[in-house]
Amino acid sequence: QVHLVESGGGLVQPGESLTLSCTASGSDFNIYYKFYTMNWYRQAPGKQRELVASTIFGTSPNYLDSVKGRFTISRDRAKNTVYLQMNSLNPEDSAVYYCNAVNRRTDHDYWGQGTQVTVSS
Repeated sequence: QVHLVESGGGLVQPGESLTLSCTASGSDFNIYYKFYTMNWYRQAPGKQRELVASTIFGTSPNYLDSVKGRFTISRDRAKNTVYLQMNSLNPEDSAVYYCNAVNRRTDHDYWGQGTQVTVSS
């Protein structure tokens, strides 16, 4: 079992930045760290959940086209934490952001509880 805890959401003005954190715990995650794909999704009211950024250990991350150049996903092995640095935020980025971990060996996936990001003047 893997437990994910997100933090860092909030209310910001357009053009500002936020960094989201997702800390993972669980023996499976510690043992098979390199096999976990770490993803950030978001879901705005009335819209489908969409994949924002994804990182696989040892490879280049992938991003949703609309966030390329503004968002950066990174992971800290020592802290079992994945980050989403979000710059130049705009109102269209407002959503609940979810951390997701997928074990590529078993296809088991895990979700965090979500953190609200609101971009408004």
